[in-house]
Amino acid sequence: MKVKRKIIEINEELCDGCGQCVIACAEGAIKIINGKAKVISDNLCDGLGACIGDCPQGALKIVERETEEFDEDAVEKHLEQQKKAELMADTLPCGCPSTQIQDFTTETTCQAANKPVSLASEESSLSHWPVQIRLVPPDAPFLKGADLLVAADCVPVAYPALHNDFLKGRVVMIGCPKFDDKESYVEKFAEIFKIAKIKSITCLIMEVPCCSGLPGILSKALEKAGTTIPLKKVVISNRGKIIEG
Repeated sequence: MKVKRKIIEINEELCDGCGQCVIACAEGAIKIINGKAKVISDNLCDGLGACIGDCPQGALKIVERETEEFDEDAVEKHLEQQKKAELMADTLPCGCPSTQIQDFTTETTCQAANKPVSLASEESSLSHWPVQIRLVPPDAPFLKGADLLVAADCVPVAYPALHNDFLKGRVVMIGCPKFDDKESYVEKFAEIFKIAKIKSITCLIMEVPCCSGLPGILSKALEKAGTTIPLKKVVISNRGKIIEG
């Protein structure tokens, strides 16, 4: 049944796809589709506008028009489906190697003896596996007391000295703040910050607008966890130069 009521309207010309509104929407009514924020179903939007203040581009506003009634039951089912999808993504079946926790900090004698000579000056500083934000469990042993590096997944391609300049001595988690689910990131990091006793956080992002949501995700996770951890933001240009931080 359609009624005249208030609802969120998104100006796609102003929207840069940063995803801040997705995090702010408790009902899960907004999603990034093809690089733009969209209300996926009118009956999921309560029209209260909690997301408006989180949009850095001013692309959101409240309008009054004829549309579907707000449906709390539909919201509950939608959020439950989202949680199930996230659980499936985080716990892949069949013992997939991408989900198996590995610690590379201890090298065996055999591994050292068989290391190619060409790697002597270009050795990886990666200390663990997995590295994708969605695949790292909050209780992973390598997170305990770690200096955490959270990087947008385009950064390693753009910044050639990542291993030497940022990865040494840090535990890394990478992901895309534009295409992945922002709220699941907030939940994941909040849980990590609650239990892992992280010492510091370095957030490494690209200069493009879609990366700008990652520091905000970490800040929201810290707030949700009720803790304070030093957080440093570093911005990399498309040409691989540090332009901030």
